[in-house]
Amino acid sequence: MFGNYLIGLREGLEASLVVCILIAYLVKTDRKDKLPPVWIGVGSAVALSMAFGAVLQFGSSQLTFEAQEALGGSLSIISVGLVTWMVFWMRRTARHLKSELHGKLDAAIAMGTAALVVTSFLAVGREGLETSLFIWTAVQATGDGWNPLVGAALGLLTSVVLGWLFYRGALKINLAKFFTWTGAMLVVVAAGVLAYGVHDLQEAGWLPGLHSVAFDISSTIPKDSWYGTLLKGVFNFQPDPTVLQLVVWLLYLLPTLAVFFNLFGGGKAKPAQPVAAKSAA
Repeated sequence: MFGNYLIGLREGLEASLVVCILIAYLVKTDRKDKLPPVWIGVGSAVALSMAFGAVLQFGSSQLTFEAQEALGGSLSIISVGLVTWMVFWMRRTARHLKSELHGKLDAAIAMGTAALVVTSFLAVGREGLETSLFIWTAVQATGDGWNPLVGAALGLLTSVVLGWLFYRGALKINLAKFFTWTGAMLVVVAAGVLAYGVHDLQEAGWLPGLHSVAFDISSTIPKDSWYGTLLKGVFNFQPDPTVLQLVVWLLYLLPTLAVFFNLFGGGKAKPAQPVAAKSAA
């Protein structure tokens, strides 16, 4: 549940911040009459994201076992790619996000109501579709009934509350540190989803090595034990991974974390250069 709670919180907070920036800008510039189109766009994006998740869940249940494994494995790899890109993109562009959204909003207002709806829809829809895909693949990876969905829902609910508190000015946190550390944790979760996706493709017959087990510590960490369930729910841990799973997990996790912290954790911002005073005429 914790892993999916983190996904819902991290992804949902990004969407909440986008909505807060859009709403606050319209209120601040005394254009409250433009709020309804923004809410229509936001609501449409949320509805599309939920519909996308439903299609993934119910559509895949009609497939054969091999087709389900192939679909789940392929989407797991795609979702890991999207989430990895999002983690780096958000951390790199967070400082410019506000001004970028303001510029798009001004352009949309000048073009008309439809453009305003589309702008808010696209701003939130991208986050929503990524969230639906990653949560679905994470839920498939854990296979723990409704618990992953409950965790994701609680994370999304928390993000909505935090977004409202940010908007009201009642809560202030260091968003740079928040996105850095939650981003790093998402990379760990994504590594487990990627390994699970590889196993799915092996079961579908798309990748070799299904019976080449790297190690088996099931007797030490049983899958049905509380700590085995906890490790699987948080990190998608598997006590008997295949060699290919282990190799892919290591090749993704170690370089990605190294690059992430080298770029955003190890580098120090350069001090601002003093502005030279103008010489007197």
